[in-house]
Amino acid sequence: MSPVLLHDLLDEAAARSPGAPALTTADGTAGHRELAELSERAARWLAAQGVGRGDRVVLLGTHGTVTAALVYGCARIGGVFSILHEQTTPRSLAHVLDDAEPRLLVADGAEAAAEAERRGVPVFPGKEVADAVADTPAGPLDRSGVLPVDPVCFIYTSGSTGTPKAVVSTHAQVVFAARAIQQVLRYRERDVVFVALPLSFDYGLYQLFLAVQAGAHVWLGEPSDAGPALLRALRRSGATVLPAVPSMAANLATMLKRYGGTAPLRLLTNTGAAMPAATLAVLRRHLPDLRVQLMYGLTECKRAAIMPPDGDLSRPGSSGRALPGTELLVVAPDGTPLPPGESGEIVVRGPHVMSGYWRRPELTAERFPRRDGLFPELRTGDWGHLDADGYLYFDGRDDDVYKSRGIRVSTLEVEAAAHRVPGVAGAAVLPPGDGRPEAVLFAVTGLEPSAVMAGLRDELEPYKLPGRCVIVDGLPLNGNGKTDRSALKALIPAPRAER
Repeated sequence: MSPVLLHDLLDEAAARSPGAPALTTADGTAGHRELAELSERAARWLAAQGVGRGDRVVLLGTHGTVTAALVYGCARIGGVFSILHEQTTPRSLAHVLDDAEPRLLVADGAEAAAEAERRGVPVFPGKEVADAVADTPAGPLDRSGVLPVDPVCFIYTSGSTGTPKAVVSTHAQVVFAARAIQQVLRYRERDVVFVALPLSFDYGLYQLFLAVQAGAHVWLGEPSDAGPALLRALRRSGATVLPAVPSMAANLATMLKRYGGTAPLRLLTNTGAAMPAATLAVLRRHLPDLRVQLMYGLTECKRAAIMPPDGDLSRPGSSGRALPGTELLVVAPDGTPLPPGESGEIVVRGPHVMSGYWRRPELTAERFPRRDGLFPELRTGDWGHLDADGYLYFDGRDDDVYKSRGIRVSTLEVEAAAHRVPGVAGAAVLPPGDGRPEAVLFAVTGLEPSAVMAGLRDELEPYKLPGRCVIVDGLPLNGNGKTDRSALKALIPAPRAER
């Protein structure tokens, strides 16, 4: 039977290769059958706490193997899991608890416990849950009460403005997305997928679902493994697949240049931000067997486009083609599809388009309209164009696009140009706003600001040049390894040097 519920993916792997390693964490390594049984125990423990169909369970941080067990355990009884980053602030946690109204919270720390207790939400420390789940009897559960159209996951995303909002995903949507992505990436049974991304980030979370389809082995790293320790961690784990954001790939490239040697990687994937070609060139030089697959997606549809292996070499700047069984459109402001080559808003259609935002009907109607009143689609708010072969080229997000002298400029284009200036190791652009009449470029480099600007003049039209350049020692990153634009604002008052 083809998998229709999220935990079917795990149960298939358990039946196919029960003893093969499924997940390594600080707790040790669990095989597929062992993880499936642990998820059955987790389901029974959750049910004993009163969790039923449609009830939310919030997991703050990652608590070893039991986190994966709780994810699948929620799925088995119709519960809805939501994983939050371990660095979630008390204010953000308070918002999630008020918004999701969970049946329980799994979290460590007095502040998290206090926020939960103030709202009458039972809170359980991770170690306590792990011990309780291990002591709970295993065994199959009645699945008749869970439907593919039932929600299984909330992923909170802040977007560009406002408080965090939860993207609601059903079993059917998650399973379709995971199967369509795996159909293109083709993880293998002998793969070791090294995950240094947080499971609160859907890019990290879906590695569990991609790997289990192939019977592959997920090695869950520590947050510190995304930095200078990455190369050592890849060698220690024997990793063959690395899902990476640009900052992580840049760290790996730096370590390979500095220390030499190699790593067992055969595949690197990227989404969430544009991967600099210079970084990939270094990785390919040091890892000649490495293949790269660049991707484009949003939490609201998980993944929209994937390049073929090394497709970036023949189609620079492209993010790939639509997933099997889905469609990508580029539309004008009135929703009319545009021909190849013309830039407009990227629209995604298919079974992987998620259900919408929890308790945000107006925003859901805006971002998830129904074409002709019938067919759901995702208006991404991103700009791009398609070529004649259906390959997508990402031009920028709404909040990445600003006007300079009345003409649209993409922060991504300016950042890419800055990366091409010799001596610039990192770059980020803060668009005009909050009293700033012009864009500000932050550059990680030993160059003077005037030298960076001189280099940019060779790369960009005059109207695209930022108003000023600030030299910084490093770019602030959020929990997902992306540039934290809010934190950039704090660097403006006291820059080390500026134009």
